[in-house]
Amino acid sequence: MMKLLLLGTAACHLCEDAEVIISHCQPLHPQLLVEHIDIAEATEWQARYAIRIPVLYHPPSQQELAWPFNQADVIHFIETINMTENYRIEKDSMGELNVPADALYGAQTQRAIDNFPISGLAMPPAFIKTVALIKKTAAQVNMQLGEQDTDTGNAVVAAAQLVIDGQHAEQFPIDVFQTGSGTSTNMNVNEVIAHLATELSGKAVSANDDVNRGQSSNDVIPTAIHISAAMQCHQQLLPALAYLAETLESKAAALDGVTKTGRTHLMDAMPVRMSQELGGWALQIRNGIARLNASLPRIYKLAQGGTAVGTGINAHPEFAARFAQLLSTETGLPFAVNESLFESLSCQDAVVELSGQMKVIAVSLMKIANDLRWMNSGPLAGLGEIELPALQPGSSIMPGKVNPVIPEATAMVAAQVIGNDATITIAGQSGSFQLNVMLPVIAYNCLQSIELLANVSRLLADKAIAGFVVRQDNLQQALAKNPILVTALNPIIGYAKAAEVAKAAYKQGRPIIDVAAEMTELSVAELEKLLEPGQLTCGGISG
Repeated sequence: MMKLLLLGTAACHLCEDAEVIISHCQPLHPQLLVEHIDIAEATEWQARYAIRIPVLYHPPSQQELAWPFNQADVIHFIETINMTENYRIEKDSMGELNVPADALYGAQTQRAIDNFPISGLAMPPAFIKTVALIKKTAAQVNMQLGEQDTDTGNAVVAAAQLVIDGQHAEQFPIDVFQTGSGTSTNMNVNEVIAHLATELSGKAVSANDDVNRGQSSNDVIPTAIHISAAMQCHQQLLPALAYLAETLESKAAALDGVTKTGRTHLMDAMPVRMSQELGGWALQIRNGIARLNASLPRIYKLAQGGTAVGTGINAHPEFAARFAQLLSTETGLPFAVNESLFESLSCQDAVVELSGQMKVIAVSLMKIANDLRWMNSGPLAGLGEIELPALQPGSSIMPGKVNPVIPEATAMVAAQVIGNDATITIAGQSGSFQLNVMLPVIAYNCLQSIELLANVSRLLADKAIAGFVVRQDNLQQALAKNPILVTALNPIIGYAKAAEVAKAAYKQGRPIIDVAAEMTELSVAELEKLLEPGQLTCGGISG
């Protein structure tokens, strides 16, 4: 509620005009309350306003709007007061601007909010927490090196820990599509930590001089990309992929005795055991894990200490090594200073590589998801080899329909990750001279790919692989009539004769054993032994 005073007198016709104007404004500002003060009866107002009435006055801010005024003037006056009540003035090197009164950030963050209203996508929480971890670690190192007094340094450490713990997450609203170095996000974190450190210590803590001491956005953001990617891979993606591989291997072992018609080109082929099929999927995932682990050593190499262009200007000569060592102790991961800080700042090759490996995993998941969809298709007019768990109604119009929703979700995740990789690839090319200038979108897409792959891998394991049921009747029916089993007779009757038998079986729609018994000199007993589907999955030469 906003309370304004309309100062006037009962006999003033201008005051009556002012009342009409204000009444037209009130529907636009329902929170507005106007109290009429007759200064003829209020002596405290007479000396100041006797010859100036009517006047619209706001007591808390002591702002006033003197006659003459119109409706637009009144609305502007109300909005100015609102801004005064809800905002504070902050200053940076470019001047003053309004910042929300309850915001922990300052002028540079507000400029970025104003400049980049593009997508509504903020930087991922894992990334913000990682930047805060960098600030905490940098303050600890600077105190060790005598570059920062302990009162200020400890305040920065304590404030950064609050952000690391997930507090104040709403204070980091800057859009992903911002300045390419990520300076806006770096300053956002600097300003919030400075504000919190000031509150904690009771002394002024500077965003630039204290929180950002010995650092630059140009080394902080590349370092944050590497640290956050490495930590999320170890905490989320690698365990999820291992869980999926284990689930596939367990299901494969349980289905080792189940034989089905193999398919190439989506056409009937020689039989395979379901354990062989799922074992192939499991190895795809195991290989994906190996690919990630092969890429991570380059992710462990950090840019921190390179500062503006890789030379380390304004950072202590021992800062980079001590930073990496302390961070490794904190996280348990083998971080180290990169052999060339110029490489760290000017390119993002290591993340492009990591993203490429995630694309391979996405391709693997897409293949597995599509196989599951085909195997589950039907249930009457499709392959109908398996029945996936029924998780939800599949249609708003067709009662009883159930769809393979988890494989479909998996396929969409795969498509997103492949698209993310294309973006990261293009962004990785944008390292002009000493700095890559597409860092925020690289960070966002990389962390999104990690999160999506991790989450969907666990869902695929729990809600599709572990619970599907084999439809043995359908498998056996297809196997019995599969003319391609005649392939096993090639060494005995020759390819040409085998082709004649297969074509006849196709044409007549009869079991291959019956047709082969009529067209060859082999007995039914011999054919049953030679064409036993389970035996054919073991390879080798029949005869």
